Amino acid sequence: MKIENKVILHTDVLIIGGGTAGCYAALTIREKSDFSVIIAEKANIKRSGCLAAGVNAINAYIVKGRKPEDYVEYAKKDADEIVREDLLLTMSQGLNRVTEKMEKLGLVILKDENGEYVARGNRNIKINGENMKPLLADAVNALPDVTVLNRVNITDYIVKNNQILGAFGFSIEDGTAYEIRAKKVLCATGGAAGLYKPNNPGFSRHKMWYPPFNTGAGYAMGIEAGAEMTTFEMRFIALRCKDTIAPTGTIAQGVGAKQVNSLGEVYEDKYGITTSQRVYGTVKENLEGRGPCYLRTEGIPEAQDESLKKAYLNMAPSQTLKWIEAGKNPSEQNVEIEGTEPYIVGGHTASGYWVDTNRQTTIRGLYAAGDVAGGCPQKYVTGAMVEGEIAANHIVKELEEEAKSTNQDIAKNDLSQGAEEQLLTDKVSEYDRILTGENTMFNVEQLEEAMQKVMDTYAGGIGSHYQFNEKQLELAEQKIEQIIKLTEGLAAEDMHELMFVYELKERLTVCLTLIAHLKARKETRWHSFAENLDYPQKSDEWLRYVNTVKKDGKIEVIYRNLVKRGETYEHSN
Repeated sequence: MKIENKVILHTDVLIIGGGTAGCYAALTIREKSDFSVIIAEKANIKRSGCLAAGVNAINAYIVKGRKPEDYVEYAKKDADEIVREDLLLTMSQGLNRVTEKMEKLGLVILKDENGEYVARGNRNIKINGENMKPLLADAVNALPDVTVLNRVNITDYIVKNNQILGAFGFSIEDGTAYEIRAKKVLCATGGAAGLYKPNNPGFSRHKMWYPPFNTGAGYAMGIEAGAEMTTFEMRFIALRCKDTIAPTGTIAQGVGAKQVNSLGEVYEDKYGITTSQRVYGTVKENLEGRGPCYLRTEGIPEAQDESLKKAYLNMAPSQTLKWIEAGKNPSEQNVEIEGTEPYIVGGHTASGYWVDTNRQTTIRGLYAAGDVAGGCPQKYVTGAMVEGEIAANHIVKELEEEAKSTNQDIAKNDLSQGAEEQLLTDKVSEYDRILTGENTMFNVEQLEEAMQKVMDTYAGGIGSHYQFNEKQLELAEQKIEQIIKLTEGLAAEDMHELMFVYELKERLTVCLTLIAHLKARKETRWHSFAENLDYPQKSDEWLRYVNTVKKDGKIEVIYRNLVKRGETYEHSN
């Protein structure tokens, strides 16, 4: 098989990833301007991203009696201070605004008899959110001058003189190769799953906490283009219901269930209640022979039984089915919990692109929002929307200013039609080489399993209880580089397999950057998230960001001082 069609498109704004952040950014751009937009989404914007199956709560909201600064303090404490306070504050200030917008679009938010939103804890409100993503998709599809390219997999940025010019990709459906030229690009591709051996391997390997189709594509494209990345070492490990990988927050916050060991002892107070400490406590209790561990639901009122089962139908029906199949309600049996494999997710931890306060990356004209943007943890769904909005507002402002004056940097980066066609021809040759090749020794699935085994064994996966040391990380780096060399012999029989080849390459690129970050932070600030056995203590010396940039094929580490509240950060370029 070969690429049959080549298409060059031009637009004002290209949005890569049609999830929550990408769709909300498109809405904002068209509300504020007449600029044209293309959304490239490798699935379908109706059911793509982390909201594909819905959600039963908005986890980032400023409830009555609280203010945005309180949310900043919460996220800062949870991340043990390694956050960008400028990003957290600007995100927090928009949480209620985007929630109100979603309600106007049709989202059902539960209210009490006084018409107030029903709070779930200090920062959450309850919703019926199964249709949240379709609501966003319908709003985007109704916009004029917005082209949605579903089932188009973007593989590379087009960058010249450190300025974004667009991106390359291909249609998984009809085999068309695309070169999309844009004045501004927003990356909203989500985080990275599948780097580590999952706790449900084999046939069930994609039964994971995070969408398995989020492969770190946005990170990988930025890394290869020389963008600065931050805080990959703050991995995210979710504490989840065993086997179903259903969220535990619905139980912990919904009915106030405590974490208990097999002896019935509450252990969460012993280790702490930040996100990483909840995972670490569960790991330690198991290692010291007091497992398995549970959320204590035995004895809750019967009314809460039905409430929990209904809540999980909105986003994790497998947990409701497990209760039904077992013939026991939550009130009759505690829920066993476990940690997942590690992920790189900027919406829960601070991993991702190093951005300024406007969410522009270190590549001019390239923005990042949602899980792919670093420095701003605990943003969740509404925070991703706010970041899409912030980036969109700055994109509109920049485009309006550039329209008024001739920008010399942009002018010298413009390419002739012939040069554009040649670049696309070169990229098609790369695609065709994989499509017409023959697998010499290994296929994608075998190399993916090899990668996951390496990361699990040497870079702090489940098999090593999330622990690692420097020697293990050095071995991980060597072995991942060997696997990268083996990917050059991969072949694909169709466009779907071609996508799998690029997804594996993306994951491997993210693995190398992650390993560099784990090596660079010589302390243990977040137990389990980054459990460095050579440096088991926390140190004030490491109250700084660990950043990286890939130059001439090598990953360079950059240490940056903290950006605190009241300060804003702008790139020097």
